Amino acid sequence: MSPTQIIVIVIVVLVVVAVAVAVRSMARRRSLRNRFGPEYDRMVAERDSRAAAERELRERERRHSELSLTPLSPDSRARYAAAWEELQARFIDSPADTVGDADELVTRLIAERGYPTGDFSDQIAHLSVEHARTLTHYRDAHEIHLRNARGEAGTEELRQAVVHYRALFADLLGEEPVRPRLPEQRRPEEAHPEPREPQEAHLEPREPQDLEPRGPEGKDPGGRRLEQSHDATNR
Repeated sequence: MSPTQIIVIVIVVLVVVAVAVAVRSMARRRSLRNRFGPEYDRMVAERDSRAAAERELRERERRHSELSLTPLSPDSRARYAAAWEELQARFIDSPADTVGDADELVTRLIAERGYPTGDFSDQIAHLSVEHARTLTHYRDAHEIHLRNARGEAGTEELRQAVVHYRALFADLLGEEPVRPRLPEQRRPEEAHPEPREPQEAHLEPREPQDLEPRGPEGKDPGGRRLEQSHDATNR
């Protein structure tokens, strides 16, 4: 084999290896994008390079594989769904407290599924592997919860926080706990509405002549008496 042939073979081998590495890298990148969804783009934007972001996401996958996740039993699922329905109903009268209760209920559900609940960043990292598409909701809800604790969140923000919490809650639960629409907050004057009288109490009594039969030619006998009385007065 001539030196030229050896060089050609080496070049071909290097090209094949490079193509194989590129294909493998593209496949792994596609897998990460499919698994992490918007979280992938978020990590790429936050890190110095795409490679650094992908390394961190793979590290999340490794840590996630070490968890002992537990699916919810039908009884647990029903219990959490009922708890959320009660919580959402309380928003009408106490929106600020309801947001705090929602944060606690979601945290309990996260823990029961087997995820760590200590540091919020760790929660996000572990949840991102299987629940990445609802993490934006969770982040937004948590931010409003913190502002609510400082007394800085308005009623509409509190409403949105409950909606955001419900997105992750439903994802972890595996189903929508209640109908999506959140009740409107009741205005103060509607909290204790005035009692309304029965409609029958306002009915006017019917005049006796309304119940009398009509005379011949469609005239009311009572009407003739009224006309006679009127003529007598004129005389």
